[in-house]
Amino acid sequence: MLYGVIKALLSGLLVGLVSETARRNAALGALFASLPLVSVLGMIWLWRDTRDSARLADHAQATFWYVLPSLPMFLLIPALLRRGVGFWPALLAGCALTVVLYGVTVAVAARVGVRL
Repeated sequence: MLYGVIKALLSGLLVGLVSETARRNAALGALFASLPLVSVLGMIWLWRDTRDSARLADHAQATFWYVLPSLPMFLLIPALLRRGVGFWPALLAGCALTVVLYGVTVAVAARVGVRL
């Protein structure tokens, strides 16, 4: 139980750090947000919990493939915001696009032999 609380607090602290940094300096906040800190923490927690190299390798590889379809969201949201679309609709559209692209990625990956 304590271990789970520590993981949650540390992970939440990172999100808070990114948002506070972005409030003061958008570019620096974006740099921090782009770092794979959550992925690295996830790998550390997974390794600590399982010591399973194969599982960690599968996780890291799948993370790579799932990052790719999330990238267009970071182009769509600012484009919509700059065209006067409100924050929540722009965010929803970006998330919806990402979900659709996740589905496409899974389907294409399966066809070319990549297991996600």
